[in-house]
Amino acid sequence: MKVKIISIPVLDQEKALQFYTQTLGFLKKTDLPISENSRWLTVVSKEEQDGPEILLEPAPNHFEPSKIYQKALFDAGIPYTQFNVDDVQAEYDRLAACGVPFSILPMEMGTVKIAVFNDTCGNNIQLVQML
Repeated sequence: MKVKIISIPVLDQEKALQFYTQTLGFLKKTDLPISENSRWLTVVSKEEQDGPEILLEPAPNHFEPSKIYQKALFDAGIPYTQFNVDDVQAEYDRLAACGVPFSILPMEMGTVKIAVFNDTCGNNIQLVQML
């Protein structure tokens, strides 16, 4: 088995696409309409363009339990997922300069360094650097 696609629920697909590409630096991979208000919209890492795709899933707008789950995670400060980076401090500095809000500033926790930011689409995302 291989991981090909992971879903991240987003409240607004267009806003999510702009944030994930322009701010985070992912590349748009697939953008296909599936209904009047939804798209099959995926992004990939610039470093792994044939690697796993992130589906910017509009589930919270179409499935109430998804919206409740997403909001509960966000309100509790729990990251929906994590992205590994080479240097958490450098990513924090870059994203903070773009106005990205962080709920957890870079900090070491044992063998990792982490930070948590708000993806502006309803999710907390954790950055992780292996030390």
